[in-house]
Amino acid sequence: MNGQWIEIDATDSGAFRGYLSVPVAGKGPGIILCQEIFGVNTYIQEVADHYAEEGYVVLAPDLFWRNEPNIQLGYSEKDLTKAFELFRQFDTDKGIEDITQSVNTLKDRSEVVGKIGALGFCLGGRLAYLAAARSGVDCAVAYYGVTIDEYLDEADAISVPMVLHFAENDQYAPTVKVNKIRKALENKSNAIIHTYPGVDHGFSRAESNHFDKPTALLAHQRSISLFRKTIGPHYSS
Repeated sequence: MNGQWIEIDATDSGAFRGYLSVPVAGKGPGIILCQEIFGVNTYIQEVADHYAEEGYVVLAPDLFWRNEPNIQLGYSEKDLTKAFELFRQFDTDKGIEDITQSVNTLKDRSEVVGKIGALGFCLGGRLAYLAAARSGVDCAVAYYGVTIDEYLDEADAISVPMVLHFAENDQYAPTVKVNKIRKALENKSNAIIHTYPGVDHGFSRAESNHFDKPTALLAHQRSISLFRKTIGPHYSS
């Protein structure tokens, strides 16, 4: 890993950690990376490092700190059980407060030049969507975000560009819910929804049984396209 752990002040009391990865150039636009239910584990750190290689200053806050700080789970049955336990305990509103604090932390860092986006996977996909509504980010990308359909009353508060990636066979974000989301956002020109046929939840994570490389590459290309267009970095031809 190329990053470092930093402390982020909470709005109520205490502080929590975040994994910060900086591009080789030493500066760039910011991205808040919202974790899956497994914590800021090796995979999330690798995603942060990958986007740092693309030119972004990436901060992945530990959003489970209020229940079990610094936890990093793998993908065994035991870890999956623990992850769902933490997911059930998770307070979404407090999590968004922590994301907003993370956005403010990035804004204050000398490495961050320009705007800030949000990126999230699974639980983090829901949080990236909500960050677009509440946390002052300039764009958002969500991969197979769970229960976004329960927060569609916040769609009117989202005016920034947003891309939502969904998997056709995803039991956690099934087609009926994706269609509900699509219907609610159909008149918002800033929101783009992609559904990928024949793939399942976690298609972008190489450690997942559902990993699908062609789909992962296509989704990443679309994500980077949104970030480049909205927050940079902008390269001269």
